[in-house]
Amino acid sequence: MSVLTRRHLLRRAALSASAGPVAGLSTSTAAATVTGGTLAGCDAGPEADDERRTAPDAQLGLRFPDGFGWGAATSAYQIEGAAKDDGRGESVWDTFSHTPGRTRGGDTGDVAADHYHRYVEDLDLMKELGLRTYRFSISWPRIQADGTGAPNQRGLDFYRRLVDGLHDRGIVPMATLFHWDLPQSLQNTGGWESRDVPYRFADYAEAVFEALGDAVPVWLTINEPKTVVQNGYLHGHHAPGLRDPDAAYLVAHHLQLAHGLAVRALRATGSGSRIGPALNLHPCYPADDAPGVAEATRLYDGYENRLYLDSIFKGAYPADVLADLGPDSRMVRGIRDGDLKIISSPIDLLAVQYYTPIYVTADSGMARKWPTSEADWQQIFPDGMYDTLTRVTRDYGDVPLTVTENGLPTPDRLDGNGTVDDVGRIAFLRDHLAAAHRAISDGVPLESYHVWSLMDNFEWNEGYEQRWGLIYVDFPTQRRVPKRSAHWYRRVIADNTV
Repeated sequence: MSVLTRRHLLRRAALSASAGPVAGLSTSTAAATVTGGTLAGCDAGPEADDERRTAPDAQLGLRFPDGFGWGAATSAYQIEGAAKDDGRGESVWDTFSHTPGRTRGGDTGDVAADHYHRYVEDLDLMKELGLRTYRFSISWPRIQADGTGAPNQRGLDFYRRLVDGLHDRGIVPMATLFHWDLPQSLQNTGGWESRDVPYRFADYAEAVFEALGDAVPVWLTINEPKTVVQNGYLHGHHAPGLRDPDAAYLVAHHLQLAHGLAVRALRATGSGSRIGPALNLHPCYPADDAPGVAEATRLYDGYENRLYLDSIFKGAYPADVLADLGPDSRMVRGIRDGDLKIISSPIDLLAVQYYTPIYVTADSGMARKWPTSEADWQQIFPDGMYDTLTRVTRDYGDVPLTVTENGLPTPDRLDGNGTVDDVGRIAFLRDHLAAAHRAISDGVPLESYHVWSLMDNFEWNEGYEQRWGLIYVDFPTQRRVPKRSAHWYRRVIADNTV
């Protein structure tokens, strides 16, 4: 890898890697402007104009297909707590969060939202919301403390109770196998830089498949491999906290390999469950029409989106990205015969996570075109949802899609009446759901949508500063309070209409 490429990758990571999840794609929408705090300059159609003239919690009259899956999402390390209970081992996030200076305020996920002990209460809240589907993750170190060997029955029993509780309440489980909590013991032997770890992941996946079986009808393999690459190995503000471009893209390949091996492991069980990856996709747009911008945007899109989509759907990595990395990069040298055939093992659905667009400049920088949320990496651009969903269908075929994360943090506080008036979250969700509805109307096979997130949680290196949930968590007491957005979302689900 050349010094120039290394410098560009580190700069790109500093610009695009986020404190939380990220996502998007395409170049179909004209660059937009911000005028007087309102959104302007985007060819979004009459529906979008109507949305902006409508009170945030007023219905737009957009009815979703019968049977549409309305859900919410969480991840294990962010909500479970119980970090040392019932045989759970240490993960890279335990190590990272306990390292001084790594997280805001020194916060850790030791207790988080204490979901491990309060899951019955949380299941009842899901039922009250009317959720039809719930996307959660399984903690690898809760199943295998050191990432290998016989599974921990107490860990498996917890997830069996959770899955049974979902079925009892008429909620469809959607389980993610890996949401960033790699067992620390595996990190000590090389982590995702080691070619052995994808095979250990396949062993872990097989144990979970055998324990939970068809009780989980939808499995997701790897959550946001790009975030692990960018935030964990380029920018260094996520576990394991490295800044090493050579390692980063070898990690990208091994994460993809782990995905493919998990798909094959499920097929080998004869299960009737469905499986696919969860990818955060950023729509990449030219920031302007200066010379070189279109080319820079194309390459940016390669690193942000095609590196993960092409390998899964086309069985090949993008040639422009491989050329940019160079023949001596650890990733290029690490690809072995048969790897891409494994990675492109047929999937049943693709989970899409959308948060923000990227506007690319000629020097591969990033421009701000839209207002941001409390997460300053997140530009609020609902039409990016439409562009993301339609681009996947246009470029990769009619694979069924589910949105497994979409949301934003807002400055939530309990008021004197003990409620949380998060009207900004309602407006965000409404506008993004309207964009998803437009994509469905244009032929995108979108099956379900999951708000990020069900409840306030440990937001990675941001600790407990940012609140993303429909449900407010008072962390000192662990009291749960549905926010105004939760009541709004309950009505959306009940009416199947935004």
